[in-house]
Amino acid sequence: MGSDHRERYWRANLRLMWVLLAVWAGVSYGLSIAGVEALNRFRLGGFPFGFWLAQQGSIYVFILLTFVYAVALDRLERRHGIRP
Repeated sequence: MGSDHRERYWRANLRLMWVLLAVWAGVSYGLSIAGVEALNRFRLGGFPFGFWLAQQGSIYVFILLTFVYAVALDRLERRHGIRP
């Protein structure tokens, strides 16, 4: 694996990580804190949705994004010839 090829792989990997972290930050901060008033008009399991999202939703989103990262990284490694 040449240094140029390795650099393209790491750029793609970092781009993927930044996108997924931005999604998580958007859910954790944007929806759970900044948008809590609008979300509290809805209820989930008897609790205001903004409260639920701040307490549980961002954790679930992080776990989901972990699986998305694993699948996307597998595809990225195959595309760059790191994995057979």
